[in-house]
Amino acid sequence: MWNYTDKVREHFLAPHNVGELKDANAIGEVGSLACGDALKLYLKIENDRIIDATFQTFGCASAIASSSVLTDLIKGKTIDEALAVTNKDIADALGGLPDQKMHCSVMGQEALEAAIRSYRGEAPGKTGEDAHDRLVCRCFGVTEGQIRRAIRENGLTSVEQVTNFTKAGGACGGCLEDVAAIVADETGRSLTPLQPQRPKTMTNIERMQNVMTVINEVIKPRLNQDGGDIELVDIDGSVVTVALRGMCLDCPSSRLTLENFVQQTLRDQVDPGIVVRPEQRAPGENA
Repeated sequence: MWNYTDKVREHFLAPHNVGELKDANAIGEVGSLACGDALKLYLKIENDRIIDATFQTFGCASAIASSSVLTDLIKGKTIDEALAVTNKDIADALGGLPDQKMHCSVMGQEALEAAIRSYRGEAPGKTGEDAHDRLVCRCFGVTEGQIRRAIRENGLTSVEQVTNFTKAGGACGGCLEDVAAIVADETGRSLTPLQPQRPKTMTNIERMQNVMTVINEVIKPRLNQDGGDIELVDIDGSVVTVALRGMCLDCPSSRLTLENFVQQTLRDQVDPGIVVRPEQRAPGENA
């Protein structure tokens, strides 16, 4: 389980500037649900100054907190001032992020740049060094230019750090040798690629305790804010059965809540193999 600062918890449990901005004239989208994190950033720009900013995201606590604090950081700034905001600024504003979650701050920086490119009428893809870049990590869609930029801007010196900041190599591990070669080229150090790391085996008791902690301390408070609730029904190995309550019970988005919030949060903070299933209710049964 990750150690989050009070600032991260604050922006996760009560994020600022959430939702679609109807009169936005600049929108940036990065990530994808298939990769676990996705961010859509809305900006309203007048006379080259950002007068409003909101976001929508599916992702972990760090992704939500990073998006929230980013909107606070860029409001009132000129475009050029906003472009000077780095992923390190985002992480610093949150009092720091776990090393394995630094990619969430990078995602915020990339969404901001994508939004400003759209406002300027530039191509939606990468520009400069990243233009027409070769794909290194197919699992997460990370290019060589993104890796080189992360290394240079954050002083990265290891393959593990690159994975933390970009996700490259964090799934199948097939690109780790390529990532090591890029790090070696950027730093002048000869590196041996890491082998894909297998998560530490967790006992059933440990898994149960961690699941209950995350549901009670992270998931439940977030759902309570919108009038919803959740109840842990059963844990059978990696299968977690829950029941949505309150406003969540018959919400049209309940499936997305289970998959993209409850399940993703438990996978992120407890065990990547967790599968969340809803409690099966008898026809006509009400909670």
